[in-house]
Amino acid sequence: MASMEPLLEVRGLRVCFGPADRPARAVDGVSFRVDAGETVALVGESGCGKSVTALSLARLVPEPPGWYAGGEIRFVGTDLMRLRPAGLRGVRGREIAYVFQEPADALNPLFTIGAQVMEAIRLHRPDEEAQSIAASLLEKVGLPAPEALMRAYPHQLSGGMQQRAMIAMALACRPRLLVADEPTTALDVTIQAEIMDLLQNLQAELGMAILLITHNLGIVARIAQRVYVMYAGRIVESGPVRNVLDHPAHPYTRALLDAVPRLTGSRARVSGIAGSVPDPADWPAGCRFHPRCPRAQALCRERLPAVEEAGPGRSVACHFWRDA
Repeated sequence: MASMEPLLEVRGLRVCFGPADRPARAVDGVSFRVDAGETVALVGESGCGKSVTALSLARLVPEPPGWYAGGEIRFVGTDLMRLRPAGLRGVRGREIAYVFQEPADALNPLFTIGAQVMEAIRLHRPDEEAQSIAASLLEKVGLPAPEALMRAYPHQLSGGMQQRAMIAMALACRPRLLVADEPTTALDVTIQAEIMDLLQNLQAELGMAILLITHNLGIVARIAQRVYVMYAGRIVESGPVRNVLDHPAHPYTRALLDAVPRLTGSRARVSGIAGSVPDPADWPAGCRFHPRCPRAQALCRERLPAVEEAGPGRSVACHFWRDA
């Protein structure tokens, strides 16, 4: 599945908010790649910088209050950080499309579902018949009576139907990369499974890559090939999904796994992570996880750990990962 040149390669991305003399470094030197046709997961708690990273890929972070402090976002060999607005418009929606976690907020309540799906088609595929394509897309994502739904407004659809409509909009221009930012958070468990099955089926049919932003490790284990674990604006561990989830090297990855409910044994057990993600305007010195890490030592409080190779295709940023 991997190619010689990644579909997407992010190198040292830095995204800040607020004043330059005291910036909130929401994304602070993040590097990762997504190969053509694969599913890659970016996981971590709320506040770790996952969604800002996702929005940055198509330069969607509002400027101000945000600003890009450095790094590269190479998509099919082109650095999107160097593109002017006209060039970015050719990428957004057409090459990189998004599915967001709150479809009720992402859909415009004043326009019909059909109008919103057709808008992207008319923008990027002006020579094609937008109405028939939109109806076909609604049918492709499993929505009943697509012709009738074209005339419906978002409030007339259930949460699951709204999310399917969002997926239809995202697929309108046959993107190479679909960024799914917590696409099932607002849905019940049964609908979550249906949406993830739908994304997998559409990926197989269309050959697109998926970058999945989530905190749900169960979904990651089910559909992703590789995973990047993010904490406090940085990637702390990465590698093939099965290797990382079965043998976590970083204490934060292990803590995330321990927080997943397990129903084995006489009772379900969950181990929470003490404390909370720190303020991006005031990251702690040294390893940013050290205030919450049960294995922290003096070195962890003094020096930011370098990213080290931890096996084939694996990396970890921890001073003492070999001692685990």
